[in-house]
Amino acid sequence: MTIEPYRKILGLPGVRALLLVGLVARIPVIATGIVLTLHVVNTLGLGFAQAGLVGTASTLGSAIGSPITGRMIDRYGLRPVLITTTAAQALFWLAAPRLGYAVLLGAAAIAGVLGLPVFTIVRQSLAAMVPADQRRPGFALDSMAVELSYMVAPAGAVAAVSQFGSRPVMIAVGVGVVLAGVALIALNAPTQAPVEDGESEAAVPRRQWLRPRVIALFALTASLTFVLTASDLSLIAALKGSGQQNWAGVVIAIWCLYSLIGGFVYGALHRNVSAALLAGGLAVLTVPVGLAAGAPWWAVCLILIPSGVLVAPSLSATIDTLSSWVPAGSRGEAMGLHGTALTIGVAAGAPFAGAIIDSVGPGRAFAAAGLVALLLLAVALPFWRSGADLAPAGAPAPAPPHEPLTEPAPGLAT
Repeated sequence: MTIEPYRKILGLPGVRALLLVGLVARIPVIATGIVLTLHVVNTLGLGFAQAGLVGTASTLGSAIGSPITGRMIDRYGLRPVLITTTAAQALFWLAAPRLGYAVLLGAAAIAGVLGLPVFTIVRQSLAAMVPADQRRPGFALDSMAVELSYMVAPAGAVAAVSQFGSRPVMIAVGVGVVLAGVALIALNAPTQAPVEDGESEAAVPRRQWLRPRVIALFALTASLTFVLTASDLSLIAALKGSGQQNWAGVVIAIWCLYSLIGGFVYGALHRNVSAALLAGGLAVLTVPVGLAAGAPWWAVCLILIPSGVLVAPSLSATIDTLSSWVPAGSRGEAMGLHGTALTIGVAAGAPFAGAIIDSVGPGRAFAAAGLVALLLLAVALPFWRSGADLAPAGAPAPAPPHEPLTEPAPGLAT
């Protein structure tokens, strides 16, 4: 293992600025769900069920809008999409603190559809700016940046609402989202590499790249956020059940740290590792985490190590794989669909874990989430390993359909 791959990536023109802007821009975007939830509960005086509906409306809107905005980026370019979504977010956050619940519910859904596509843009631009044989450490850096954003945004949002109330914080989040959009407009990162221009001129129809293998990859991606969301809720419930809920923030932060470390190691490896293998490992290693239910918080931290270090590698591997399977001219839409898959996993994981926790306790919720993720992976794997996808126009022939679990990455030799 060596840090040389990261030096090469960060030395490429524009990559450092893209990763930095992406890290900062994600913080207000990630904070939006928590701020809306606390606003509904604390300021509007409603219950968590009503707050959850607002979050669900925003999530569904995002799931619908993500591939649409990605397709618009492919068709019309980055800046028109960013100007439209940034303006939509400015209008929403300007009005949201003054809206009643029913109107806020509908507005949140519309704002979700027209959400700022930070995740899609950063990943699509990385795929365009980084040579194919160096994308793995590039996407690993992006996954580590996401972990840092998630370590800052939720805790910061809760602390700010507790100190200042929800309405001023909603305005601050809105300003942050708008500034993030302005920064991305000013950066105007490329979404296709110059060598891919010929490919974009001969666009590949969706039916030719959205093949069973790609759909299986999206299913695998959804299984990752399913198991992570279920584990997150089960972890909080387990700590609460043992009277250690005050340590929940610390344990989750340490869990994120494990993921960050795992992402760093994964990106610096000399060989690629299959996304299917990493996702299967994460699912298997989630099952025994339930044994920590009732244990001291520090013991919970220890048992989270094996699964925690696979989080960022698993997610970055799905993005790396997708970028190599999809034509450059369709990569925005594909990254948007990847975001939709992530969202579907989140939306399914929370109620599933909640039902298991309420019926048989948080310990078994970990096992159930891991086993469901394994089942979904088992269903997807035959499609993953069968049939080669269409190669992008002007690209080399696709790799053989039976993807090895590890393969050399010659561009990463030290």
